[in-house]
Amino acid sequence: MNDDLHRILIKGGVTSPGELKDIITMLESAGLTSVNFGSRQDILFPLKDAKEEQLESISKFNTDIIANRSYQNIVSSYVSADIFDMTHWLKGSTYLYILEGFDFLPKLKINITDPKQRLVPIFNGNLNFIASDQEDYWYLNIKLPHWKSSAFYPVLIYSWDINSISKQIEEIHEDISDIDELFFVMNKNLETNNKTMEKELKVPFQTFPYYEGMNRLGTDLYWLGLYWRNNKYDLSFLKAFCGFCLDNSIGKICITPWKSFVVKGIKKSSRPELERFLGKRGINVRHSQLEMNWHVPIDDGEALELKKYLVRSFDQNDISTYGLTFGISNEVGKRSHFASVIIEKNSLPTIVKEFEVRPTYNVLHFEHFDPNSQKYITYAQDIDKIELPGLLMELSKMYFDQLGQVDDLEKTTDVEVIETKQQLYQCQDCFTVYDESFGDEDFNIVAGTKFQDISEAYECPVCSAPKSKFKEAMIQMG
Repeated sequence: MNDDLHRILIKGGVTSPGELKDIITMLESAGLTSVNFGSRQDILFPLKDAKEEQLESISKFNTDIIANRSYQNIVSSYVSADIFDMTHWLKGSTYLYILEGFDFLPKLKINITDPKQRLVPIFNGNLNFIASDQEDYWYLNIKLPHWKSSAFYPVLIYSWDINSISKQIEEIHEDISDIDELFFVMNKNLETNNKTMEKELKVPFQTFPYYEGMNRLGTDLYWLGLYWRNNKYDLSFLKAFCGFCLDNSIGKICITPWKSFVVKGIKKSSRPELERFLGKRGINVRHSQLEMNWHVPIDDGEALELKKYLVRSFDQNDISTYGLTFGISNEVGKRSHFASVIIEKNSLPTIVKEFEVRPTYNVLHFEHFDPNSQKYITYAQDIDKIELPGLLMELSKMYFDQLGQVDDLEKTTDVEVIETKQQLYQCQDCFTVYDESFGDEDFNIVAGTKFQDISEAYECPVCSAPKSKFKEAMIQMG
């Protein structure tokens, strides 16, 4: 990402037409004519001479302009709710309540997602809350910045505890080395309404959806997706579009991680006016999926040209990439994209940087071409640009060859939760765990003390339940 870009963090990718119009007015006053959308559902733009404080004073919504790179936007799959397959209990309103509850600006990447959708990434955050089958409870997949691999929190998280748990982890995470230590410290510091994890998470296999154009939503409603190839969204158009939404009682506008936006709840009676609105402005709808399944670094002309070159090659050879996604990375090993296939540019050796040398690329793909598998496979290394189209076409054919053969019985991707099983004692009231390897400092119980040797006067450190409330349990540790 260009380090000169400032951001407005659209929490969960959800804004209102009034708030977005207010943001546009603020940015227009800084002399801007367009903005970019980011892969974490934020708004990005350059600011040269304008002072942030002066611009923020214009906003009626108290919008903050973020220059500090360490702060992160919260990502959510609210945009997918009611449009694509969804977990039975998870409604759009649930996301909004959870997002509204966040009372701090996180530095950890937080994702709040439905595992039944593919539009929003599930596992590319530091704290990944993933809806379970149990109403209002979520799996928590964690990969802190200094951890080598991810692990699952051993219990399910209650919807209304997501903010407090995120905030607590944010405060202590730098000193935490693994999931066991995190779980122990969290149980000491925080009282939450956790639930026992009865089964491991299964993420259903989903092909990548088409997310553009006017589409039916129920019997008399529609949703609209709009996408710009160059990710330059004209502020005057966006401002007029916000006006249309306000005039037609449309409450929310959603930014997608694919640098587009979606509007839900368009009434059937408003459709003709919307089509005229788009047509008069020459807005192209229904791009080829060849265009729309790419992640390209923000404000990177070289990467955009590479994408155009590869898309032209696909188009000329009449290659289908339906269900596949592609990402371009300018740094080896930096694979934050959640695309099926990654093209990463190799850095030039220092000794040849002063000479004109053609760059080379590596091509990688996720196992079974499913980003939720979290396992990369290297397909080719040190490839010249001219060889890339052929290799990507080979990968496309491989994808279709294996489609339907992987997990044919369950059509799911198993995400490993269990690495070890540990015999512990768990409070039946609040699910706090006593682990003899840690003991309990609050009760002067030293590490290594067996539960049977603890005084009968022992109480749960979280809910004060008596020792008799603790039962032997096999806890799954990620």
